[in-house]
Amino acid sequence: MELGLLYEFEAPQPWAKPHPWGQREAERKGYHDAIEQIVLADQKGFSTVWCVEHHFREGRSHMPCSEAVLGALSQITKDIRLGFGVTLMPHEFIHPARVAEKVATVDVLSQGRVEWGIGRSTPMEQTAFGVDIPRSKEKMLAAARTVVGMWEQEYYSEDSEFLKFPPRMVTPKPWQDPHPPVWLAASSHESARFAGENGLGLLCFSIMTPLDKLAEILAVYKEGQSRAKPLTGVHTNKVGTYTLVHCARSRADFEANKLWESMWWWYTTVAEFLLKWELNLLPPEAQDKAFPLLKKQADRDFDITQFDKEDMVIVGTPEECLAKFLRYEEAGVDQVLCYVNFGHLTHEAVKESIGLLGDYVIPELKKAGASRMARSLEASVQAAK
Repeated sequence: MELGLLYEFEAPQPWAKPHPWGQREAERKGYHDAIEQIVLADQKGFSTVWCVEHHFREGRSHMPCSEAVLGALSQITKDIRLGFGVTLMPHEFIHPARVAEKVATVDVLSQGRVEWGIGRSTPMEQTAFGVDIPRSKEKMLAAARTVVGMWEQEYYSEDSEFLKFPPRMVTPKPWQDPHPPVWLAASSHESARFAGENGLGLLCFSIMTPLDKLAEILAVYKEGQSRAKPLTGVHTNKVGTYTLVHCARSRADFEANKLWESMWWWYTTVAEFLLKWELNLLPPEAQDKAFPLLKKQADRDFDITQFDKEDMVIVGTPEECLAKFLRYEEAGVDQVLCYVNFGHLTHEAVKESIGLLGDYVIPELKKAGASRMARSLEASVQAAK
């Protein structure tokens, strides 16, 4: 199993100064620190950094322009793969030609290090861009097929329900042949099965999902993969799941690093944002189901340590983190997307966490993987005899 990173570029509130300078200074520091952390992660052997595309978020996810960030990273990193996590695909968000152009440009600049995630976002963003929500899944898939066609064909044209596009040469073409691997953001059994059936990698999360429940979603994904008809020219059969991760030399360091405070901030901020912007846009039955949990989180009426006990987050010493990562691997995860920079964690604490994971955990995961491969080969040889 590999360790990757997920970055949203946070600007945690409350800000130190009134608007606009409080926001501006928080964002400047957030961008600068995150870039420095990702460069360190590249040196420490992390496999991929996934950068989100979110619009109009407050405190979290101040990164609406991931292609600019990934383009910059392509020039100051060497080995780490660069993940669009994800591009928002329904046509109202962006013309498919622009997606083809920006993803391929980063792939060329990085000499073939791009992973391409696709998604359709949430009602708060969809309504601001005028997305046809009931047909957003159709449009996402149609746009993805269009992007692949623009990469594969010298001159591409389309006359379909969603797009009228005259013959044009879309440039540049991707570095990877035929194009970068494609992943789908999914959180439910239905969307996981859908990702598998379309031969797409699965991007999901465990922040609110115990491992036994996550394993159920992954089993549905694998079942879908068994009858996959790839949507694109690349069949991807991998699972990446993201969660909050913090590694320290000792749990005694948690208080100085502001870990529990940062976890409180993350969970309560998510709940407050959803209650403010998302809840009233959901169907009534979804509102009835979500409201009690969101209200408890917003009111801090929950035990933050329970997330640690149930492995919904990965925090601890290198030894403790390794044991938790191995449980994720047993559940069927191919890559954990470590969300290491959240809330009020200090910049130095995040860098130390990345360093400990790179120096101690990643080598042990590689050894474990090599041992399993050797046992599998030996079993295959014995079976052949």
